[in-house]
Amino acid sequence: MHALDPAELAELPAHLRGRVEALQAEAAALAAQNARLEHLVREFQNAVYGKRSEKLDADSRQLSFEDLEVAIASAESAQAAAAPSAPTRKRKPPQRNLGRLPAELPRVEEVLEPEIQSCPCGCAGELVCIGEERSERLDIEPARFRVLVTRRPKYACQNCDGGVVQAAAPAHLIEGGLPSEGLLAHVLANKYADHCPLYRQAQIFRRHGLELDRSTLAGWVGKAAFHLAPLAERLATRLKQSEHLFMDETRAPVLDPGRGRTHSGYLWALARDQRGWGGQDPPGVVYFYAPGRAGAHGEDFLEGFTGTLQVDGYAGYRRLAAAARKPAPLVLAHCWAHARRKLKEVHERDGSPVASEGLQQIAAFYHIEAEIRGLSPEARLAARQARTAPLMAEFEQWLAAQRARLSGKSRLGEKLAYISKHWEGLQCFLQDGRVEIDSNAVENRIRPLALNRKNALFAGHHEGARNWGIIASLIETARMNDLEPFAWLKATLEDIARGHPQARLDDLLPWPAPAQA
Repeated sequence: MHALDPAELAELPAHLRGRVEALQAEAAALAAQNARLEHLVREFQNAVYGKRSEKLDADSRQLSFEDLEVAIASAESAQAAAAPSAPTRKRKPPQRNLGRLPAELPRVEEVLEPEIQSCPCGCAGELVCIGEERSERLDIEPARFRVLVTRRPKYACQNCDGGVVQAAAPAHLIEGGLPSEGLLAHVLANKYADHCPLYRQAQIFRRHGLELDRSTLAGWVGKAAFHLAPLAERLATRLKQSEHLFMDETRAPVLDPGRGRTHSGYLWALARDQRGWGGQDPPGVVYFYAPGRAGAHGEDFLEGFTGTLQVDGYAGYRRLAAAARKPAPLVLAHCWAHARRKLKEVHERDGSPVASEGLQQIAAFYHIEAEIRGLSPEARLAARQARTAPLMAEFEQWLAAQRARLSGKSRLGEKLAYISKHWEGLQCFLQDGRVEIDSNAVENRIRPLALNRKNALFAGHHEGARNWGIIASLIETARMNDLEPFAWLKATLEDIARGHPQARLDDLLPWPAPAQA
C-alpha cells in the first residue's frame, strides 16, 4: 500500500482521514526504527568481520559491543512499545534467564494473593490453592557503608583496689586507622581485580557522603601491599619449585616527572598451569616489576628455577638457555600461537596462499592438541609422537621449500624466517607431554594488567608498580583457582592482622587447601 498524498487524503471521508493519517505516521516511525536497527547491525557486523584496518583491539571492541548492544536494545524496546497499536502483531515472549540464577543467592519472596477470597461465580464456595506461577528477577541492594563500633567496658572490684579488668583491643592491619580489613579488601579488589582507579573509587565514596581523599586510599593500598609482600614472595618461590613454567612481559608505564612523560617499565609474568595435563600443583601467576625489558631482569626473577620455560620469541630469553647459566641452563619451549600469528598477519593483509597453506598445517597441530587436552603427560606424548610428529616433519619440509623460493626481505619471507629461527623451541612439546603447544596460559594472565593500564594510564612511581605486581599476583592466582578475590583478600588480611606466623605462609596462599600438601 502506497502512502496517500495530501490530495488523496482530502478526498477521503472525515471519519477515515484521521485513521489513515495515524497509520501512515506509525508506518513511517516503524520504517525509521527498522532503518536504525539495520544500521546498528551493520556496524556490529563490521566490528566483528570487518577489514583488519577497520577492526578494534580486543578491549575497544568489547566497549563498542556494549554500546551497540545498548543501542539495539533501546531500538527494539521502542518497537515493542509501539506494537500494541497493531492488533494482529503477536507479542514477542519476554526474555528471561530462569534456571540460571545461583541457588546460593538469598531469595526475597513476595506472595500476591487475589483480592477475591470466595468463588467469583457467586456460590460463596471456599477457594482452594491448586498451584502457583513463580517468576524470578535479579535484584541488587547497592553497597552500604557501615561503622564498626568496638566497645571495651572496664570493670573494677567494689571491695578492693585489685585493679581494672578490660578485654584486649582486637588486632587491626592498620593500627589506629580508619579502614576495616573488609574495606581494605574492597579497595584492593576494585583497583586490581575490577580495574577501578583510586580516584574513581574516591568519587564513588563521595556519593555516599564519605570524604576520603585519593591519597588516603593510596596510603591504605601501600600498607596492605607491605603486609601482602611476603605472601607474594612465597608464591614466587612455590612456583619456581616446578619443572615447567610460562613467562611473558608487558609494559607498565611509570610517571617520570623529571622528563614530563612516562618511563616504560615492565611487569614480567611468571605462571604455572598444569591443568592441560592433569598436574597436581595448583595454577598461579606472579608479576615482577622491572624498569626495563632487558633479559637480565628475567634472569634475576628466575633465580633458583630449573626446567622448561615456555616463552615467545623475544631475544632477551636466550641468555636463560646459555651454558653459563647457574645452576643449569633452561630449556626454552617456544610458542606456536606466535608462529601462527606471523602467518595470519600476512594472510589477512595480502591474502597469501602460501600463508594460508601454513595456517592450515598449524591448525592440524591444534586439532590434535584439543583432543588430548587433560590427558596424562604419557598419553599426550604418545599421541604427539604418533600423530603430530609426522605432520611437523611435513611442515619443516614445506618451510624449507618456501624459504628457498621466497626473498628473505619480503614480508612473508621474514615471517617464515622467524619460524625457522625458533624451530628447535617449537618442537619441545613433541618431547615432553607436560609442555604446551603455546604460551597462551601466561598471555591470558597479561590481559588483566593491560586493562588496569588502560584505566589507570600509568603507575605514579616505580614502587607503585612493584606494589601493583604484588597485589595483582595474589588476585590473579585466586581467580585462576576459582576463589572470589574480595572474600579471599578479606579473610587473608584478617589472618595477617591476627598475627599469622611467617612459618605458615603456605596456609594463606590463594589456592584450595588440599593442594597445599
